[in-house]
Amino acid sequence: MHLGNTRTSYGTVTKTFHWTIALMIASMFVLGWIATTLAEWIEAPDIATTDATITLAKVLFSIHKTMGVTIFALAILRIAWAISQPKPGLLNGDKWLESRLAETVHWLLYGSLVLVPLSGWVDHAATTGYAPIWWPLGQGLPFVPKDPGVAEIAGALHVILQWVLLVAITLHVAGAAKHHLIDRDATLRRMLPGKQTALPTAQQPGHALPVVAALAIWGAALGLGAWAGWLTPEARADTEALAEVVSGWRVEDGALNITIIQNGSEVTGSFDDWTADITYDETPDASGVNGAVTVTVSIPSLTLGTVTAQAMGADYFAAEQWPTATFQANLVTSGAGLIADGTLGIRDQTVPVQIPVELSINGDTANAAGQLTVNRLDYGIGTSTQDEGSLAFDVQIDWSLTATRAAGE
Repeated sequence: MHLGNTRTSYGTVTKTFHWTIALMIASMFVLGWIATTLAEWIEAPDIATTDATITLAKVLFSIHKTMGVTIFALAILRIAWAISQPKPGLLNGDKWLESRLAETVHWLLYGSLVLVPLSGWVDHAATTGYAPIWWPLGQGLPFVPKDPGVAEIAGALHVILQWVLLVAITLHVAGAAKHHLIDRDATLRRMLPGKQTALPTAQQPGHALPVVAALAIWGAALGLGAWAGWLTPEARADTEALAEVVSGWRVEDGALNITIIQNGSEVTGSFDDWTADITYDETPDASGVNGAVTVTVSIPSLTLGTVTAQAMGADYFAAEQWPTATFQANLVTSGAGLIADGTLGIRDQTVPVQIPVELSINGDTANAAGQLTVNRLDYGIGTSTQDEGSLAFDVQIDWSLTATRAAGE
């Protein structure tokens, strides 16, 4: 058996590429469907899920993504090999419509084998956290930012392009079955193990029309997706903004982030809407108190990678029932420096906390930052997930701000 192609037969390398990729794609569709179904169950507020379900979904997504990257690499090698080899001609090249349809489907297959895994890879690279690709080369991609909007668009492209791939595979399989069962020619047998030659027809379709047809099909699919709104990033549901506060120090800029450990990977999110009521004097009073702070946080303003919707659910923040969290503390000077000594209230739980504060004041401008680690179970968050391998108990909170002194402060 020859490794390379001839004008009348396919070689071992081409056949190996063909059947390896075919089996992997079939597995990918099954894995993707099961993993997506599990993810929908996990995110559904009225369905109880276990640690085992979450772990299984993560493993299936990781397998799916890893196989996707593998298919992408194999597709590039397959295309490079095809370019270097003679292509056996069609056995029905003299049938104008049928032969051009077959060539169009081949172009759709080649393109989809690159575009479908690539769009999924971009979606993964733009998303923070969840199921990793099982390889040592990192989870990101050059020029792909960690951006929810980019992830949404890439995810939509992945879905649209996979439907094009599924239709192309269906037509490809149907065409092979027709050749084998109705035409009784060697089209299918040429791709099976063993050497099988067949004399192509003298007339063969050109590439121009099938390429244009394939591009038109992709364009139509993307156009339908855009018309359906799939390619427009989903706007965050409108929530009532927190009321502005009048404070001795006015916050001009700042960030409030949390980091969780899910399935061994860090997932960092941020709250877009929060207020701080701050009083502070560089000279402490007799009890060592410099001032006080009250921070109110809008829970629905949190963005937390792929698990944002899940975090809002009843077993986690329960954002509909408890839409705000509150931190209240005195700012106290101690031997260790400035401490925010107070309580943090999330859901229906309020827990004493102390946060070391890094503070620098230049004139009427102050820069401050701090970090706190809390146990999510202390606040009744994720109580159904007791396995730290799925979701660690510790949650890190990081904050920083720049504030200006109000007149008379």
